[in-house]
Amino acid sequence: MKKIGRLHVLTDIVLQTRFSHLELAQMAIKGGADTIQFRQKSGPTRVLIQTAKKLKNLCSENEVTFIVNDRVDVAIAAEADGVHLGQDDFPIPLARKLLGEEAIIGGSAATLEEAKKCLAEGADYIGFGPVFPTSSKTDAGPVSGINILKKVVESIQLPIIAIGGISPMNTHQVIEAGAYGIAVISAVCCQDDPEKATRALFQALKNDK
Repeated sequence: MKKIGRLHVLTDIVLQTRFSHLELAQMAIKGGADTIQFRQKSGPTRVLIQTAKKLKNLCSENEVTFIVNDRVDVAIAAEADGVHLGQDDFPIPLARKLLGEEAIIGGSAATLEEAKKCLAEGADYIGFGPVFPTSSKTDAGPVSGINILKKVVESIQLPIIAIGGISPMNTHQVIEAGAYGIAVISAVCCQDDPEKATRALFQALKNDK
């Protein structure tokens, strides 16, 4: 059984520079995150692999799922649990060929059509959004909203992870709409106390179980 978590924290060192990927992951895990996603769009591959290996060790010690965003090569080198791929990233079927059946592969979708494509290509879960307005991703498309999230949940028999503007205040809305879990970037990374911020999200999820 693949261990797809309900609280995904994406580590980021572009939106904030106070904490390293490892520090953010440590605080997020303490706060209750069950999935850490390493997200870094640039930098030398060798450095990305070194960072990913440290994150993988930390996640393994805490029995937390470790996912690499976009970079299949880094995921393979670090022996990550899987990858998360956007619509323009590495193709899901090719990633499956390289990573094998055991790997967790997530796909990003902003529309029902894109979600269906992820399903057809063999994704294990779908990161759907942005559900709410977000400043974390410069390439985020228009807000999809709760109603489209509901349609995706009803149509696609995969765990749907809501992303985009998720906070402790609106977590109940996405869970009520049928989302399996949530994924956040700035709601943890850009807060004064990332551990406390993760805990607030964890509590909000717990209350909605």
